[in-house]
Amino acid sequence: MFHGFHQLVMPGKILYGRDSFSQVGILAAELGKKVLIISDPIVEKVGNVTLCKTYLQEQGLASVTYTGIDSEPTDLHVQEALTVCVEEKCDVIVAIGGGSCIDTAKAVAVMATNEGYIGDYLGAQKLFSTKPLPLIACPTTAGTGSEVTKVTVIVNTQTQVKMMISQPELLPVVAIVDPVLTLSCPPAVTAATGVDALCHAVEAFLSRKSQPVTDTFALTAIERIVQNLLRSYQDREDLEAREKVALGAMLAGAAFSNASVTLVHGMSRPIGALFHVPHGISNAMLLPVVLDYTRDSAVEKLANIGCFLHPEWKSFSKQEAADRTIAEIKQLCTDLHIPNMKAWGIDKVSFARSLSKMATDALASGSPANNPIVPSHEEIMNLYQQSYDYELTSSQFA
Repeated sequence: MFHGFHQLVMPGKILYGRDSFSQVGILAAELGKKVLIISDPIVEKVGNVTLCKTYLQEQGLASVTYTGIDSEPTDLHVQEALTVCVEEKCDVIVAIGGGSCIDTAKAVAVMATNEGYIGDYLGAQKLFSTKPLPLIACPTTAGTGSEVTKVTVIVNTQTQVKMMISQPELLPVVAIVDPVLTLSCPPAVTAATGVDALCHAVEAFLSRKSQPVTDTFALTAIERIVQNLLRSYQDREDLEAREKVALGAMLAGAAFSNASVTLVHGMSRPIGALFHVPHGISNAMLLPVVLDYTRDSAVEKLANIGCFLHPEWKSFSKQEAADRTIAEIKQLCTDLHIPNMKAWGIDKVSFARSLSKMATDALASGSPANNPIVPSHEEIMNLYQQSYDYELTSSQFA
């Protein structure tokens, strides 16, 4: 762990709570004159894009839309949206949707004012030299936390590698976290994005780059998600639970943006890139196996998570509290009906053939190096194999 001073970067303004989305027009009017709305067909279908246009029109703002995002965000999506942005001379971007929409919008915002290809900026090989267009991020899922992070993940369609790019210029200027926008999420999406947020929080807390403020964010996020995600999954109209999960997801995003993710995310990206598994699902598939692998190197921190959730666990040994923490997370994944890769339909032969590439790409992402125990290439291949048909079972402590 780094000992010394710490830095925390977050959006300049965050609005959260019910009906905060109603302020999007007022905030956009402070930033420019013409808005590019970046979204996807599902969000457009449920009416949120139209609602956004209405709020913008009320403030006298013109707007155009790009809703071509139909999967994980790719460099092709970025280029298409960027073309619209430039041709229409937009000076503000509003992203409405899940992480794919927000990540695409981040890339468009910086590439509208900087030269080259978005992949040129991977690993800080090249720095964004010009201030991006202002971006207002409005998540419609409680999961990625992208609205408060300096990270975008874009698939390179030529290499089928997920490029994780992290620079301060990628931070939205404004984040609007309105739980009402998540009411349209079906149960499976609620589960997947919620476990994604849980991964962010747990990984940020266990990360070698964790710091006191991110630890505080992470623990609070874990508490809100663990205590309310199942309610959100079982009753999509439970706005109180959705509000708490949405806030937890935002805090988790702020935590990992400043402390980094670890092994789960490092292993997850290649699965998404090669087998087109949604990001939240692939994280959820890997979380139990990675926790098992990491347990002995992070007993105290895992115990701290459990004791934060259940103060009465302080009477247990660190090892038992850590084991109970992992068991509780596994039980939540069981209750949310998280599938393994086999059940998802990933072909076993194709998966086996890709093991070495996935392990190489995972290590190259840099995220596994933040894990309490850093795996070798062979160990990552073994973890992938375990995850393929891993069976979640009821908690032994139930």
